[in-house]
Amino acid sequence: MSAVAIAWLALKLAPPGSRGLWVGAAVAAYSLPGAAGVVVLRRWLHGRAGVRLAFINAVLRTVALGLVGCLALAGLLDPLGYVCLLGVSSLLSAWGGAGKYTLIAQLLPPEQRVAGNTVFGVTDQASLTIGPALAGLLTALTGPAVVIVADAASWAVLAISYARVATLVRRTAAPALSGPASSEPAPASSSAGAWALIKSSPVLPGLLALSFFFYLLYGPVEVALPVHVASDLHGSAMLLGIFWAVFGVGAIIGELAAPFLRRLPVWPTMTGIVLGWGLALVPLGLNVPLWAALGAFCVGALIWGPWMSLSMAVFQEAAPPAALAQVLAARGSLLILASPLGTALGGPIIAALGARGTLLTSALATIGLGLITIAVLARVAYPNRSRVTPTRS
Repeated sequence: MSAVAIAWLALKLAPPGSRGLWVGAAVAAYSLPGAAGVVVLRRWLHGRAGVRLAFINAVLRTVALGLVGCLALAGLLDPLGYVCLLGVSSLLSAWGGAGKYTLIAQLLPPEQRVAGNTVFGVTDQASLTIGPALAGLLTALTGPAVVIVADAASWAVLAISYARVATLVRRTAAPALSGPASSEPAPASSSAGAWALIKSSPVLPGLLALSFFFYLLYGPVEVALPVHVASDLHGSAMLLGIFWAVFGVGAIIGELAAPFLRRLPVWPTMTGIVLGWGLALVPLGLNVPLWAALGAFCVGALIWGPWMSLSMAVFQEAAPPAALAQVLAARGSLLILASPLGTALGGPIIAALGARGTLLTSALATIGLGLITIAVLARVAYPNRSRVTPTRS
């Protein structure tokens, strides 16, 4: 629901001449401060169970988004206050994401973790299919503030769920962590230890770099799409919801393929996803019929779908259990910068090129990223006449 409501409320609060800038600021504020949260709060949160990290993040989202919705309904919210409250809500987002995927690694053996990631991914994408369509309808009937209040309530349900499952996690995960894996040395308590572990891996630095630029180039899409719907297509929040709903349908189908794609070499698979997403995004930057744009967005989501499960599985396998939450939080602190940085750049790009031109620029740049990755891999592979396939832990 927030995929529609956050951007649409920013459109309503922003002065007419600066819509792109405020939408970009709002979308970035909904996730960007999570990178600061990893650094500032690492001493307080280090060592806490994954489920506890996810619970604390859900509680903060509930309070901050609830305040946003209530102030907006009362007519007391301005654009600056809106962006600040969104920033507070996202302060623990990297820790919350790390906690969720640490939970999978705690409860499942290595051979089942991609399947576990896929279950979470399918559930997320199913919500992305239903939520935006529902948000578009509710926004048209009641306004985006009511949708954000409902979003806050959903975070409250999640917080309660994490609180209830905490006892199960402690009971079930304890035997797994007392086995051979627990004998691995724990990293330093600071984020520096997590980064040292990432750098020592033969695959994680490259995958993290590719992910950063992939997310960075995706960022302008989240700003350009609502402006494109409102300005170029003269559509409503309902149409924006339909765009995100078809994205969710494609992503669910793609996510279900993740356990099968994990059998393939990592680099060709991940590079193919980058190229495929860029090619599928091209029609949105052209003056094509609406059905063609929706179809291309769905196909792009299908290609994008397995990305999170596959990349997260590499990290889950590479990090020892005692260090996993810190490693995933370090990963999240970098990637959390990427997409919001892209969204922040999206505002000025929209002002210069328009929403449709921004979508086309993002598509072409993503294709370029895929081609550069292929060139780098070829340069490494052909002199040695060896296949570039990252080793697994």
